[in-house]
Amino acid sequence: MSTASVPLPNWITYGLLPLINLILAFLVSGLVVWIIGENPWEALKLMLTGALGRGEGIGFTLYYATNFIFTGLSVAVAYHAGLFNIGSEGQAYVGGLGATLVALALDHYCPWYVTMPFAIAGAALFGAAWAFIPAWLQAKRGSHIVITTIMFNFIGSALMVYLLVHVLIVPGSMAPESRGFLPGGMLPDMSWFMSLFGLSLGAAPFNVSFLIALVMCYLVWLLIWRTRFGYEMRTLGLSRSAASYAGISYTRIVIVTMLMSGALAGMTALNIVMGATGRLQVEFVGGAGFVGIAVSLMGRNTPLGILLAAILFGVLYQGGAELSFDMPNINRDMIIVIQGLVILFAGALEFMFRPLIVKAYLAMKKA
Repeated sequence: MSTASVPLPNWITYGLLPLINLILAFLVSGLVVWIIGENPWEALKLMLTGALGRGEGIGFTLYYATNFIFTGLSVAVAYHAGLFNIGSEGQAYVGGLGATLVALALDHYCPWYVTMPFAIAGAALFGAAWAFIPAWLQAKRGSHIVITTIMFNFIGSALMVYLLVHVLIVPGSMAPESRGFLPGGMLPDMSWFMSLFGLSLGAAPFNVSFLIALVMCYLVWLLIWRTRFGYEMRTLGLSRSAASYAGISYTRIVIVTMLMSGALAGMTALNIVMGATGRLQVEFVGGAGFVGIAVSLMGRNTPLGILLAAILFGVLYQGGAELSFDMPNINRDMIIVIQGLVILFAGALEFMFRPLIVKAYLAMKKA
């Protein structure tokens, strides 16, 4: 029997295998750090201290993680229906327009807790709208979702630049950005939460969108594993022919799934636009949509796994920034190499050790 077809317990599939791959990724990263003349152990300590050693570092780590939770969930929802949404970057970008229009319209009149539900709806609606055309082309015309979503990333970027330069720009300003939001259009920070643990948030933009992301994790879990639609999604993802035989509408599942995926990506903008910068700026997503692909793969496309993988990447982002200050030989490019190694071993090579683990597991069961 092929080892690929041997079922393994969840603690091995979702726990042991990712842990082994992650350890190997850090070992190879340590070798790279040693080759350039730095102490790998000291680099690891500096990275962890910078990301988790004080309140401000934790705040930045969770701020980055919030972006990756939204985009990771976006990729995972589509993946369960057999779709590979690479357009989370563009959907998050256009979602920022929805959140911004709500904030600009209501920040003069409403407190943040009144503006927030409308901003969530606006970001989700605009993100879903940007995913609709690729979804329709896939469902009705057979255009591959990977190609169309990649192209829509570029179209969305060009559209947003035009709007920021010619429509939303502040008159007389040279910066391509909207006006700053008033307090009614901003999401409050989570300093109260950090103070529960005796920590100071400092300058970190950690805000209540993190709580929204946690709620989305729970709702995605309910959707995929506790609803009829989620069952139909997973059936289509496993076998299109079986789904058709069961009477499941391919067109309906593809379009609705991509709308939900785009909505989740669009909500990424809440964290950045309304929680951190307080305005809409050019390229504010900063690659979070593409990192979400790695986060989803590392998290095995489950909400809990995505949450943990997002925090890991938050540690890499924040800890890597601190590390580059303390070890000049390890610049930003080297941090990207380390992140790439984590993606390689924990994502692309996730089944490298599976045959050995399967043999060991079978031997243990037999014994």
